[in-house]
Amino acid sequence: MTIPLVESALPLPLWRRGKVREVYEVENDRLLIIASDRVSAFDVVMAEAVPDKGRVLTQLSAHWFRLLESVTPSHFITADTAEILDTLPSLADHGKQIGGRAMLVERTRPVAFECVVRGYLAGSAWREYQERGTLAGELLPHGLRESDPFTPPVFSPATKAESGHDENVPYARMQDELGDSLTAQLRDASIALYTAGRDIAAQRGILIADTKFEFGLDDDDRPVLIDELLTPDSSRFWPADGYAPGRTQPSFDKQPLRDWLGRERNAGRWNGEAPPPALPAAVVAATSARYREAYRRLVGRELGEEP
Repeated sequence: MTIPLVESALPLPLWRRGKVREVYEVENDRLLIIASDRVSAFDVVMAEAVPDKGRVLTQLSAHWFRLLESVTPSHFITADTAEILDTLPSLADHGKQIGGRAMLVERTRPVAFECVVRGYLAGSAWREYQERGTLAGELLPHGLRESDPFTPPVFSPATKAESGHDENVPYARMQDELGDSLTAQLRDASIALYTAGRDIAAQRGILIADTKFEFGLDDDDRPVLIDELLTPDSSRFWPADGYAPGRTQPSFDKQPLRDWLGRERNAGRWNGEAPPPALPAAVVAATSARYREAYRRLVGRELGEEP
């Protein structure tokens, strides 16, 4: 376990700071993305960081970008620290900050929708279905249970949110804003990526319940896969050997953190708003272990081990 990184500070122009990542501008129309160990739950960023979380997000994304490069083009160049330092010698004294958590990518123009693919009825989709029998306002079959599979998988776009929850929206809204052709390209690429990733993960004993993809447009207005790919932050991973529809499934993400915060709310010790309560060391350690376990299962080796 490494010393957690709450926020990077590099001698490069900062383009944007997100919930988890800092993105820096690099010459030749490239970007350097640094995944910190910041963690949020219930839309509140915790004061404590989760060791190794950023390294898992970066290295697992890099793993998938390489595996799925034949499915659709991506912005990925490298997540190898030595290669990045060779390319950007000004970062020679910042190896500890970027080690294992930096990704060099091509710059694109981001598309303002999350491309969500759902293989199972869970999360916000389940909550909406319980209330109205719909997903993003569109009717689903009657009588579905929590965690039931969707056959075939469902493409369910969402609007991006800098803070708070993303909002599920109808396919027609995406068409209205992006046009029929681009929307269809993004839908088809998203379903192809999900299907390929789902089949690989199944061989590792993991079900990908749902995931979100982000795309940008290159200089020729062609869609390019960007951001992270099939990580515990962008996806819902379930252990296949314990799967049973009709209930919530255990997942390889920040579930230990959410469970503890939920108990604090139920006990009246936290009102659900910032500032959050201080996290016990055991909760931080359990959350870190859950991220590393997702990496180990999907990649087949421990985080930091050479292939």
